[in-house]
Amino acid sequence: MRKYRLALAAGAALLPVAIGLLAQQPTPATPTAQRPIIVRVERVPVLFTALDRKERFVTDLSRDEIHVFDNKKKQEILEFTKESDLPLRIGLLIDASNSVRERFKFEQEAAIEFLNSVLRPKTDRAMVLSFDTNAEVVQDFTDDLGKLSEAIHSLRPGGGTAMYDAIYHAVRDKLMAEEPGGGVRRTIILISDGDDNQSRGSREDTLAMAQRGEVTIFAISTNRGNPEQTEKSAKPAGGEQQGDRVLRRFAEETGGRVFFPFKAADLNTSFERIGQELRSQYALLYRPNTPRDGSFHSIEVVSQRKGVKIRARKGYFAVRE
Repeated sequence: MRKYRLALAAGAALLPVAIGLLAQQPTPATPTAQRPIIVRVERVPVLFTALDRKERFVTDLSRDEIHVFDNKKKQEILEFTKESDLPLRIGLLIDASNSVRERFKFEQEAAIEFLNSVLRPKTDRAMVLSFDTNAEVVQDFTDDLGKLSEAIHSLRPGGGTAMYDAIYHAVRDKLMAEEPGGGVRRTIILISDGDDNQSRGSREDTLAMAQRGEVTIFAISTNRGNPEQTEKSAKPAGGEQQGDRVLRRFAEETGGRVFFPFKAADLNTSFERIGQELRSQYALLYRPNTPRDGSFHSIEVVSQRKGVKIRARKGYFAVRE
């Protein structure tokens, strides 16, 4: 794994300056050319989703019903809002390796339909990145649905799977450069079987980068049957596979969710559910009273309303004072 001298922390007040400077520089040829980013965490933003026992979105919570803990210490909430209109920055990462060949065409169409239903012109922007043995941005950030659709249609499956490298690249080089001062929601929609066999980077380093970039990952597994099957012909393809467990971890650690569609209707439902969640989230902001010790700090958001569970990212990196 390339080791970059990055010292990042989510939600820092100094983040606009640090990342802004980085975005003006060309991507370095080697890790040693990377300028270090030094930020201090003064306030921590947390996006979260509230669900009832039937997995329905709860959209009427008040500030008094929510508690947040940093490394198990209760924090004072400085701001609490419903973020249904927050601009979206979506990285659509599509596995174009040989392992998804049979389902690839249907996944392309479902991804295009998702973007058509979610993106708002002049407000939201998306990019398309495909990965097999290598990761390639086939369409940079835009709100032009025609360009995004054309990019998705241009993809052809073949080669190995470098999923970790694709996520790392999408977060560090693309999503973190979009509105570094905050005010947007950074999301990855990852369509893959989760079986990485080509990445140079590790799973843990990739996950740490996603957490530093405050990126929520929604994963759609391609391991379940054939999405082109009908309701009657669809059959489960066994239990949760190793790749599924990897996808689940990336989603849960970043506050997202993983989906396991068996058939065409399930895949469309997965995309619809992601779109609904992106418009049903809350945001809170707190100033941590825990030590700035350079370590990973856990975050726990708890609802005081009975029967309501919260889904949020698991933590952030705090830079040592």
